[in-house]
Amino acid sequence: MYDILQKLSNEHYAKGLKYMSGLTIFFTILQVLSGLAVTVIVLMQSGKSAGLSGSISGGAETFLSKGQAKTLDAKLAKATKWFALAFVILTLILNLI
Repeated sequence: MYDILQKLSNEHYAKGLKYMSGLTIFFTILQVLSGLAVTVIVLMQSGKSAGLSGSISGGAETFLSKGQAKTLDAKLAKATKWFALAFVILTLILNLI
């Protein structure tokens, strides 16, 4: 009985390797890239306490540079949301394949 189960398991595994199609590899590569992108984007964002400590210590930033920093942080926050959404969707797709 054990030999029969082992043989069926080996056949199923061999079929699984054949089934590893180009589409699965493509989605896996996209998932790895989106995960790396989320990691890099999150690390590039300034912390929420950075603005508070700068205002308490009397940072020498002008109004224009503060606006640019907020714009960059807003773009990074938006990119984080989109790449995280792509990562979750790719994870679900790979789970269904």
